[in-house]
Amino acid sequence: MRLLTVDDGSAGQRLDNFLIRELKGAPKTLVYRIIRSGEVRINKGRCAADSRLAVGDVVRVPPVRLAEKPAEPAIPAREFPVVFEDEHLIVVDKPAGVAVHGGSGVSFGVIEQLRRARPQAKFLELVHRLDKETSGLLMIAKKRSALTHLQDQLRDRETGKTYAALVSGAWARSKKVVDVPLLKFVGSDGERWVRAVPNPGDPQADQAKRSISLVKVMEAFAGRVPDDAGYSLLDVTIKTGRTHQIRVHLAHEGHPIVGDPKYGDFEANRALARGALRFDRMFLHARQLRVIHPATGETLTLNAPLPPECETLLAALRRPAP
Repeated sequence: MRLLTVDDGSAGQRLDNFLIRELKGAPKTLVYRIIRSGEVRINKGRCAADSRLAVGDVVRVPPVRLAEKPAEPAIPAREFPVVFEDEHLIVVDKPAGVAVHGGSGVSFGVIEQLRRARPQAKFLELVHRLDKETSGLLMIAKKRSALTHLQDQLRDRETGKTYAALVSGAWARSKKVVDVPLLKFVGSDGERWVRAVPNPGDPQADQAKRSISLVKVMEAFAGRVPDDAGYSLLDVTIKTGRTHQIRVHLAHEGHPIVGDPKYGDFEANRALARGALRFDRMFLHARQLRVIHPATGETLTLNAPLPPECETLLAALRRPAP
């Protein structure tokens, strides 16, 4: 039997989630069974799965026998470029090609590597997510109170998240809002996909969620060869945080993001990767984040410059075509 004292990092957490974290590898059915049976106690009293923990609570955890799991790949310790950090929050500049967390065929991501690099940290949790292919600003909470505060801001749309996106073609400067519902589904390939549902008469329209993206043209680029419509560099601020929102919204408008392997132009991406410009990633970068600090109430406006490979591509597009 173990007696665990609740610290700041676990205060406010539900009992079931606390135990799932403490009993790594334990099936959820086992966690709920030992709670229902009364084997788990808070301050010597019976409790329920949804009981909220407070600082100083003592949780009695009975011994449990877990099946041996096969050895998992070693997680390397890795720090990422820090844009902002204090005792409540870390904001890092995530590189493209790195998942934010393990799962779905990925052994580990930013959060696992950061925890390994900082073994002394009592609490590190992702506040939100970025696609593996997207670079830029990513928030990680260092306290549970910060996590809930920041996630409430995201849920209430009180944050400002702006992305730089390079798209194919000339985006109409008058097109400043994309307000098209999005629907998640699993394709025949077993992959998770998202599609736009612009027609209210669509059979699945009632399942789609309203999604709003604000678009501003920052720079336009002429085509490099005959019949090439060129490119547009956009600032996209999302008012909702749907899965793949920017990627699907821009593709739906006929301007897929350069290098997007899922919703983009496969042939154009391949030509760009193999051609003289050698650009082989998705040009989507979370460049600015405006958020209210969870402890001080101060408004933080954080910025991450475009990665060098994106700047190099833009510089090449600015040069006159041969």
